[in-house]
Amino acid sequence: MRKTYRRRRHSVSLLHAHLIFTTKYRRRVITSRVFEILRASMRRSAGDLEVDLVAIEADRDHLHVMICYPPHLSLTKIVQRLKGASSRRLRQRRMPEVLTRLWGAAFWAPSYCVISCGGAPLEIVKAYVDSQTTLEHRAKRDQVDALRTSKRNHKPGPYPRTEVRGLRARI
Repeated sequence: MRKTYRRRRHSVSLLHAHLIFTTKYRRRVITSRVFEILRASMRRSAGDLEVDLVAIEADRDHLHVMICYPPHLSLTKIVQRLKGASSRRLRQRRMPEVLTRLWGAAFWAPSYCVISCGGAPLEIVKAYVDSQTTLEHRAKRDQVDALRTSKRNHKPGPYPRTEVRGLRARI
């Protein structure tokens, strides 16, 4: 899979998440016909949100979705839109395999699972962050910090300077 960074005015990002949605009461209602409706609905909702559906696959009682999303969207909003629209669209079809096993207006269980993915393992990221400051860079940064604090703490004398119309008054 090729890495395609999202470039915006003030940010560059590459955020992937693996989402897992389960059906209400873990009923086995996702058939091939139901899955096609869910896939079409999720593609439409993801397009509206500017979210890329990288992969989508289903078992009889749960759905796996891998997405690439922009940083200004929260995962909660994405999940809410994907689950809500797909549930409404599926319930409008009134499919017998769903109506006989699920009742009420909900198709999905209220919970979901999100797993971040697409990045390096945590040990590699930690080593990268730790290696960003070399000893020379740290020494130079300490010198600049010391110079800044000495300028801030500099006091000209025991009395404050007073000026009257641009002339310094002698006290």
